[in-house]
Amino acid sequence: MRRYDAVLFDLLTALLDSWALWDAVAGSRDAGRRWRTAYLELTYGCGAYRPYEALVREAALAAGLDAACADTLTARWDNLAPWEDVPDVLGALRGRARLGVVTNCSERLGRHAAATLRVPLDTVVTAERAGFYKPEAAPYRLALEELGLPAARVVFVAGSGFDLVGAAGVGLTTLWHNRAGIAPPPAAPAPLVERRTLAELVPFLD
Repeated sequence: MRRYDAVLFDLLTALLDSWALWDAVAGSRDAGRRWRTAYLELTYGCGAYRPYEALVREAALAAGLDAACADTLTARWDNLAPWEDVPDVLGALRGRARLGVVTNCSERLGRHAAATLRVPLDTVVTAERAGFYKPEAAPYRLALEELGLPAARVVFVAGSGFDLVGAAGVGLTTLWHNRAGIAPPPAAPAPLVERRTLAELVPFLD
């Protein structure tokens, strides 16, 4: 018997290599990581939704970059690509479990990013549509509502450490695809499992 009927994913970190895009726009890995860290702090501390693009611009300035980097990032949004093991993992899961994503993004950019996966999803929840940024409970709860499933029957694959806080807060079992090897935020609950590749998490998704 399957433990889970559905798998929810963070989109921009657990499934897509958004790090590479931010680094390229910023001009270097170090500048991209500073920008991305500032962005994560803003979005995960934001609570109620504010325009995503505005937060990306604020984060660029906080990281010592030109605000125009935010416009360049959105202009290159279609360059987002899945991690190399994502197509095989999603293809294997499709038909065995319902699939969805919960992302701290605008509706427009979130839908574009989800389309790069080229896999039908049962729900795509953005911060804009939920009205709140993760780790507030609303985005996760909206995904559960649209799946029609209780938290006990759904597993969440985090990309950012902040998802460890939000997903656990609504009762979701959480796995961490920590591709970038980042440290969890203070007091974050430990995930059930932490791995550096998505493929390594597959045995825990049944």
